[in-house]
Amino acid sequence: MTQNCSHCTGGSSPKGLCPFSLFLFAGTTVSYVHYLQNKSKKSTAANDEPFRVVFVLGGPGAGKGTQCQLLSDNLGWAHLSAGDLLRAERKKEGSELADIINANISAGKIVPSEITVKLIANAMEELRGEKGQIKFLIDGFPRSEGNVNAWKEVVGDKANVECVLFFECPEDILTSRLLERAKTSGRNDDSIDVIRKRFVTYREESMPIIQMYEKEGKVRKIIADRSIEEVYKEVESFLKES
Repeated sequence: MTQNCSHCTGGSSPKGLCPFSLFLFAGTTVSYVHYLQNKSKKSTAANDEPFRVVFVLGGPGAGKGTQCQLLSDNLGWAHLSAGDLLRAERKKEGSELADIINANISAGKIVPSEITVKLIANAMEELRGEKGQIKFLIDGFPRSEGNVNAWKEVVGDKANVECVLFFECPEDILTSRLLERAKTSGRNDDSIDVIRKRFVTYREESMPIIQMYEKEGKVRKIIADRSIEEVYKEVESFLKES
């Protein structure tokens, strides 16, 4: 004899299953399928959402990395240093790019743009996949017309460049900062000869890029020969506007 549940009025399915239970199971299944579909749509939308990017430029030793780290800690922007990504690639065993990167950095020259942009793009996608991050401060990029062109080709519409933070500082102060940093950094591009070459490269290749973005109204200029706290207060105000 088939036992009826309290929700049934004496009826049962041919196989002895409660019709009310079957109804609940079907309803729950449909709801769960809709949940998975909506979750998939949201995930796809998040992956399609353009990155929000702020380029951070200025001479070597201007304090870009220090300020980016503070902004990352306090405002939640991810900090990507083009230089750090390149240095990390240099240390990878078996990397075909390491020799090319080493030769250029040691000579105070800019690394081929396609290499730099690919490393940046990979890092952004990795952080989006791991943490859902879409806000990026890209420190030390773009430094040349080649960088700009490679960015447009590789990244293009996948990112919106919201503004350019430009840290302006006299070269004599930059030099003293870099020489002081060299005592503990272990970086071979902090020697006086390479520093001079880096300044030449900066003036000839990077300044025209800053001027280009200035014409587009995207540059936010910061006087960088002040205390870390004073500089940060101004930089933070620019980022809170965006």
